[in-house]
This record gives sequence, C-alpha cells and structure tokens, in this order.
Amino acid sequence: MEFQKLKGKVALVTGGNSGIGFGAAKSLVEAGAFVYITGRRMTQLEAALATLGDNASAIQADVTSKEAMEHVAQVIKTERGTLDIVFANAGGGNPIPLEEVTEEYFDKTFNVNVKGVLFTVQAMLPILKKGSSIILNASITADMGLQGFGIYAATKAAVRSLARSWTTDLKDRKIRVNAVSPGVVPTEGYRTEQGMTEQQVQDYVDHVSTEIPVGRVGTGQDIGNAVVFLASDDSSFITGIELTVDGGQTMVYAGKN
Repeated sequence: MEFQKLKGKVALVTGGNSGIGFGAAKSLVEAGAFVYITGRRMTQLEAALATLGDNASAIQADVTSKEAMEHVAQVIKTERGTLDIVFANAGGGNPIPLEEVTEEYFDKTFNVNVKGVLFTVQAMLPILKKGSSIILNASITADMGLQGFGIYAATKAAVRSLARSWTTDLKDRKIRVNAVSPGVVPTEGYRTEQGMTEQQVQDYVDHVSTEIPVGRVGTGQDIGNAVVFLASDDSSFITGIELTVDGGQTMVYAGKN
C-alpha cells in the first residue's frame, strides 16, 4: 500500500495461516501493522510467516480454548504491551443435510465459529487500547438460506449479533466493533472441509461468477482490504455494522434469465 495507514499498530488475526485470515494478515502488514497470527498447526503458521515477513509473528493456539487465547494475550502483552486491532476470523463448517445434523457436528461448528470468537475477544480485552477496532468474520450465508448450511449460517448470524451487542458493551472504551461478511472466496476449506476436488471448485467458481455483478469470486485480499478499512481511522464513524464484501451477490442478482 502506498500509504501505511496502520503504521505502529499491533493486530491479531486468528486463523491467519491460510485463506481469508492469511489474506487479511497480509493486507494488515502491507498497511504497516505488526500482525500476530494464530492457528492450530505450527507448520502452516511458519509457512505463512515466510510470506508475511518480519512484521509478523505466529502463536499456536486453538480459539475454542479460553486458556489458549489467554496465553495469546499474555504473549502479545509481554512482547508489544498493547493491542490495537483484532480480526476474529477463525472458523469453518461444511454443508450437511438437516436430517444428518449430529450433536457432534452442532457442537463443533458453534464451538469454533461462536465460542471461538467470544474467547478471542474476551481474552484480548485487557490489552486492547482505548479506541481499538474489533472485526468479526461473519458470512453472507446468514442471509441466503442455502441448502445444507443451516447450522453454519446460524453461527454466522450469531457472530453478526455479537458485533452489535459488543458495540454497546465497549462504547465507553471507544472500541469499535464491526462484522465483515465475505461472499464467495474459494479457500483451502473448500477442499479440506467440504471435500471438493480441484475440478469441482473450478466448476463452482465458473458457475457462481455468473451470479455476481462484478463477474468474479472474491479473494483473501478483497476481504483484507475491508478489514484494513474497518481497522483504520478511515472508518472512525462506523461501528456496529455488517460490511458485506461479496461483489454485489446478495444485493443484486446478476444471473442469466
């Protein structure tokens, strides 16, 4: 970026080793922030750091563990003192028919997507500076009623709701809380969580691109740019919103008649 609008800021991105999280971490580094990324697998974290460079650091942690996230906060406090930006990104989920939803599937999806967001934000509160920015990763699926995505969509609707409630909870500290809702952004999860082959991913991208007004699917950088905006002073009069970054897919139908 030509102007490092986040120079001197310290940011945390959960699930920053791949997909949207990595795209956001890269955008935040380019904007001048020092970025901590978390993930469950150290090998992936190290691979991400090789690209992110010296202005990033990795902490192995599972967002569903309150103790693990408190450890992350302690590391950041020890090394940097305070924190300016949180992107609670870690999450996931695969489609499953209503008849096949199990207690294990329900608990796993809500644990990662909702409890993980809660524990991330809660653990960082003691080190967040006045006027900080918290961004939660929601999803357009919360509004679309997609077949098989009922439980996943419910978790993302919960995330969107948390952003609004926490805006009120943290207003006395001038901490802004917003949600970003990505549209179709093909990531590793399409293969690892949804079990799609490379060809299936490409076929889906080709099809869905015709339904997106801008004519293409999104990238990690697209979401990263939105995160940088919400993290910066450019959005100082914005809080409690859901910023949809989907190329117009949910607002305008661009499919063929």
